[in-house]
Amino acid sequence: MHDSQKAAAMQSPVTLQNPLHLLAHSMLGWPGAGRLGVVMARAGEGKTACLVQISLSHLLRGQTVLHVSLEHSLDHVQSWYDALFEHVAGDEEERRLEATQAMITHRRMILTFIERRLRPEKLAESLAALRKTTGFAPEVLIIDGYDFDGLTVDEQRAVVDGFTAQAGALGAELWMAVQTHREHTGQHPVRIPPPADAWSERIEVALFLEPHEGDIAVRLLKRHSESSPADTALRLQPRTHRLVTQELKIVGDGLSAQTTASGVTLLSGGAAGTESEFGACAERWGLGELNFTFAGRTPTRTRNLVWLSEQELAQGAVSPVYLQSHMHRSYPDSEQLRRTLQSIWHQVNTAGEVFAVGLIQPDQTVKGGTGWAVELGRLWKKAVHVYDQERRGWYTWQGAGWVAEAPPMIRARRWCGTGTRSLAEHGRAAIRELFERSFGPAPRD
Repeated sequence: MHDSQKAAAMQSPVTLQNPLHLLAHSMLGWPGAGRLGVVMARAGEGKTACLVQISLSHLLRGQTVLHVSLEHSLDHVQSWYDALFEHVAGDEEERRLEATQAMITHRRMILTFIERRLRPEKLAESLAALRKTTGFAPEVLIIDGYDFDGLTVDEQRAVVDGFTAQAGALGAELWMAVQTHREHTGQHPVRIPPPADAWSERIEVALFLEPHEGDIAVRLLKRHSESSPADTALRLQPRTHRLVTQELKIVGDGLSAQTTASGVTLLSGGAAGTESEFGACAERWGLGELNFTFAGRTPTRTRNLVWLSEQELAQGAVSPVYLQSHMHRSYPDSEQLRRTLQSIWHQVNTAGEVFAVGLIQPDQTVKGGTGWAVELGRLWKKAVHVYDQERRGWYTWQGAGWVAEAPPMIRARRWCGTGTRSLAEHGRAAIRELFERSFGPAPRD
């Protein structure tokens, strides 16, 4: 990319809305070529989302990025890029967005290794082959999913030195995710916690993702030579890492049916009943739609199926003990049900909010498999809306219980739609009215 194109990219409204672009000032600049930045957090606090946002910030400034994932498939990583690009893009003019996304795709490469302790030498071989066959030379190298647990300090240092040396040979900036544990971090760490504390001198910039009142606070634990920098004021939404203060633009009484609906995506399972109705409405109103499934399952909706591998299903694994303690009931010991619950994890994972149709039970859970999607939404602090078919009304979770709400609208660009197979006619009407409020009258057939 020419210097003039890079300068234009840096001033793009999409670039300026990226939360990690805003953080660069607090960091006193990015780590720099051949230097290491780390994103630290406990399991499930959004390290992958943060790394993707860092990648997008560099890509939108015209740089090339190689994203190496050691635990997710290529499709899974790609879905994070698509979802987070939509979040930072907002209502930018469509033609410009298409050009920006094409630039991102051209300047980004994703490599996946289902190998949590990838040897630096093996990555070096892949990098050499990549450069020889495609000429691709990254300016930023991202490594997500490396498992440091159980390694000695010397082994950890050898790994970090190996990857940093490769980045230096490329002239690339290196970012790595590091999983921490509550017993080491406490509630509010002020210094780099284990395991990275043992090689903190190798780190140029250290970010820690800290749950804070339902949001994620991005904290600086080191910036260049400063080991105790002041806290940043950056707070992000869980899972999506969208700025807390940033809202989708509402047009009139709903989102723009012509410009916004095309950028909104339904995440579902395509089952009969509620999910099929959500999918049919999404297609009719012009929304995107992804239906997650797996081998041995036949969904009713077949538009844009996402086939989950065994490794991807395993990402959503949950123990029967955990299910029973959170859902207050035992589920049948069925392989099909277990895999269905794992697929629901993918439906909710990158969704900004959850809409469900079903029955809220006295113990505050929702009946059936739908309840697991609702529970995940509550656990991850997403907006959750349930149309209760017995009460014939919408309810939202307010932290301590369900509260009746005015009929809601869809406000997230990626949202999960799920619910009972036994969909009543008034439940079907509630779904259609949800789309009408959000996107205007139904287009004519």
